[in-house]
Amino acid sequence: MFNFLRRKRRGRKVMVIGLDCAAPELVFDKWKDELPTFRKLYSGGLYGELESSIPAITVPAWSSMMSSKDPGTLGIYGFRNRRDYSYDNLYIATGAAVKEPRVWDILGEAGKRVVLVGVPQTFPIKPVNGVCISSFLTPTLESGFTYPSELAEKVLSIAPRYEVDVRNFRTPDKDWLLKQLWDMTEMRFRVLNHLLENEPWDYFMWVEMGVDRIHHGMWSFMDPGHRRYEPGNKYENSIKEYYQLIDAQLAHMLDKIDDETMVLVLSDHGGKKMDGGICINEWLWRNGYLVLKEDPPEMFDENGKRILTPFAKVEVDWEKTRAWGQGGYYGRVFLNVEGREPQGVIKREDYERVRDELIEQFKAIPGPDGEDLGTVVYKPQEIYRKVRNVPPDLIVYWGNLNWRSVGSFGHGGIYTFENDTGPDDANHAQNGMFILYDPANPESNREITGRQLMDVAPTILELMGVPVPSDMQGRRLFGD
Repeated sequence: MFNFLRRKRRGRKVMVIGLDCAAPELVFDKWKDELPTFRKLYSGGLYGELESSIPAITVPAWSSMMSSKDPGTLGIYGFRNRRDYSYDNLYIATGAAVKEPRVWDILGEAGKRVVLVGVPQTFPIKPVNGVCISSFLTPTLESGFTYPSELAEKVLSIAPRYEVDVRNFRTPDKDWLLKQLWDMTEMRFRVLNHLLENEPWDYFMWVEMGVDRIHHGMWSFMDPGHRRYEPGNKYENSIKEYYQLIDAQLAHMLDKIDDETMVLVLSDHGGKKMDGGICINEWLWRNGYLVLKEDPPEMFDENGKRILTPFAKVEVDWEKTRAWGQGGYYGRVFLNVEGREPQGVIKREDYERVRDELIEQFKAIPGPDGEDLGTVVYKPQEIYRKVRNVPPDLIVYWGNLNWRSVGSFGHGGIYTFENDTGPDDANHAQNGMFILYDPANPESNREITGRQLMDVAPTILELMGVPVPSDMQGRRLFGD
């Protein structure tokens, strides 16, 4: 068995390769013979599926992974969160929302030098014991995207078209999307290779968002199970070719590290086809939980296409409303509780009854052909160790993530097959992936099951010979 900790007195160096949304079934099965670098890593290491957080979404998944704290303990339930119990005070969870220490904070305090590139929730930039290039939530590069600040000039001299994310990945122009993806990834690897060769480090971590973006933009062209798939289409191999691009670039990077460096490949969640959307606010309105002062307008453009009305644009009668929802890859439902919300109507003693009633009704919503969708609904208090800040009252996985949640009105019913934020082919799958590879002992090829992303941070700290804080919720990926 692996002798990972044989140098525990001084610890190992660790390189973390983060691929947002990378799907284990594509890497380990479907394309295993066409991704030689990935195959080398898992054939000579430990590997397996990695259960994501609930919700299975970039924010908060990467911070949950790197802090070993669940989303409730972090108090972060998605990109958008309620700031308080008012009806419209939302905020985007940038790095400023993360109050728990993450791996690089702990390593820095232990004197380890870190290099971070593109790790979600690292904007706004904060000092680290090393260097940091921020991630996709950075508004513009002019906002400040590096630590130290003078690193920005070097980054842009090496990669003048450097981007933290794909602009408008929900676009019908797939050629433009692919050009952006390839260009962004090329620029990223230029910078990664420069840092790898020129910066001293003990811990090197980078996350590429391009995998997530190409899944959302192109999944229907690849997956025969997708309702829009057409055999032989011109983009059928685009996602595979992007994985191959990363595979080839990884080979060059791995040539630059020594046998003292452990390699950890991670994704925060997987990807899967999206069958459609459930219009949560339409359903709540039609079933009397959400009351509007005027019915939502039914409008069409000159081509006969429906004009949608965002939830923020309708006038809610809060004094009669019991529940409302938000769109996204998963559903968030909020109850209007007396003494909690400004015009709350659900009495405290009825709170659990209404939650349970909604859970049963959501699970009973059939698909458009009468089929059982298999919807899963969570109460935050039942899945998190702590519940901080303002959580949703219910977290809904429509069709167990085969359907997304749609918050707008005007769809003509509760089902939609058009995404209201632009073309999007994929949802997130609950399981991502991990590979743990020791170049000094490439011998195991052992699949590990039952691991969760909070197991990553304790693993990294153990490998590097740094004590694991007692309040971390995970266990190490290897061993018992």
